[in-house]
Amino acid sequence: MDIEVQIIFQLVLAVVLGAVIGLEREYKGKGAGLQTYSLVTLGACLFTIIAFEFFNFFGGKAGVDFDPSRIIQAVAIGIGFIGAGVIIQREFQMEGITTAAGLWCSAAIGVAIGAKLYFLALLTTLLCVIILIAFGELERKLFKKG
Repeated sequence: MDIEVQIIFQLVLAVVLGAVIGLEREYKGKGAGLQTYSLVTLGACLFTIIAFEFFNFFGGKAGVDFDPSRIIQAVAIGIGFIGAGVIIQREFQMEGITTAAGLWCSAAIGVAIGAKLYFLALLTTLLCVIILIAFGELERKLFKKG
């Protein structure tokens, strides 16, 4: 596959998988929804693609030490700041923890797509949606939440 076509595929897949998770959050009326999840997944994917492209370009050149895992680590740290921003405390309850965790998973999905680990990205998206829908319903029924 041509490199440009490959990159377009990766970026579009990132948007689609982020949107799948974002749709569930949108349906539940959460602040972070379709756009936010799609952007997080897309951004993480793009940073990962760039990291691997730099590695391929600079790898093996004298005096250049480039490790793509550093950019992946930076994505994880960056999404932590976004996640911390969505968590709030009201009276005696914390809100936004599930949103923060979902954004964290979305970033990981974007990294997986950027690293061409498509099956892992698809499986993780499916598991995220199952957790958000089925486990959320289970919590409501068993623990009378929401």
